[in-house]
Amino acid sequence: MANELESRVWDALRGVRFPGMSRDIVSFGFVQRVEVEGRRARVELEMQTHNANAAQKVREEAQRALAAVEGLDSAEVAIAVKAPPAPQAALPTTAQNPNLIPGVKHVVAVASGKGGVGKSTVAANLAIKLGQLGYRVGLLDSDIYGPSVPMMMGITEKPRVIENRVMPFEKHGIKTMSLGFIVDTDTPVIWRGPMVMKAIEQMLGDVEWGELDYMILDLPPGTGDAQLTVTQKVPLAGAVIVTTPQDVALIDARKGLAMFRKVNVPVVGIVENMSTFVCPHCGHASDIFKRGGGERTAQELGTAFLGRIPLDPAIVEGGDAGVPIVVAQQSGHHADAFRAVAEAVIAEVEKQAAERPKLSIV
Repeated sequence: MANELESRVWDALRGVRFPGMSRDIVSFGFVQRVEVEGRRARVELEMQTHNANAAQKVREEAQRALAAVEGLDSAEVAIAVKAPPAPQAALPTTAQNPNLIPGVKHVVAVASGKGGVGKSTVAANLAIKLGQLGYRVGLLDSDIYGPSVPMMMGITEKPRVIENRVMPFEKHGIKTMSLGFIVDTDTPVIWRGPMVMKAIEQMLGDVEWGELDYMILDLPPGTGDAQLTVTQKVPLAGAVIVTTPQDVALIDARKGLAMFRKVNVPVVGIVENMSTFVCPHCGHASDIFKRGGGERTAQELGTAFLGRIPLDPAIVEGGDAGVPIVVAQQSGHHADAFRAVAEAVIAEVEKQAAERPKLSIV
């Protein structure tokens, strides 16, 4: 009977979800202990979040769920809430070389925990929008295995080399470089870690970037050699994490965010891409990939929410045609969305730069 009652308790807890998420607290690993003695139960929960209100709602919902369990006379739910761990420097920063790109003020990496979330689309439109706001901007496509910036920017030529310096292309008001300009489109890149690291270092140091206010780095998805190379070679102003609203993408976004914090790179914030779809015919709004997941994740992990980008065929068509949406449509909801993201990135970079400890010479 006790085992059957405990099984009912676990089943009830599987019906409790973290606010705004579709996963339950059992699958999240929040349930640390379940004790059933006679007709009484005690449940111990533990979670890491900055959102104390959400944690309290979880406890209250668990209490209500247990009150409905047949055979239980009483149930107690205890919860321990811990703040997410502070960033830790796991890799040495001595390999960083500020002189690799001496004329660049701020380097912002655009990353994602998984592919297919529109990271390169966000990176390209963010870079162009920063340029439209009056900043000097460069875009480096360091997605070694799947460079898509050449198509998005509408560039098919090979770069010029002058006195051993590679000249970046200037298109849509920004300077652009990608491995895709050098490697044939249909040629797969099958490189080991050291080759990836060397290629990225060359695209940073051997390209004539000149004076830039911002360099946007389009990183490959995941947490591998390319990301580690960038963090080791260049002092980053921060990383922008791109995700879509659904839970499976948010899980990977958390991993990407944790990786940057692990290597002591500040996280600028989270962008929720492919948000609400508005039908161009009837105007009905549909949350195809759900809505608000990026904002909730940013709140839970203690980072900024930079904005949401709508799901719209025009954005895809612009990228495929080599005319990003912020160029094709410089006004309207697309332009407003990317402008809001760009302004949020600027504000966060400047804020974190002001808060960064300054070295004093005595």
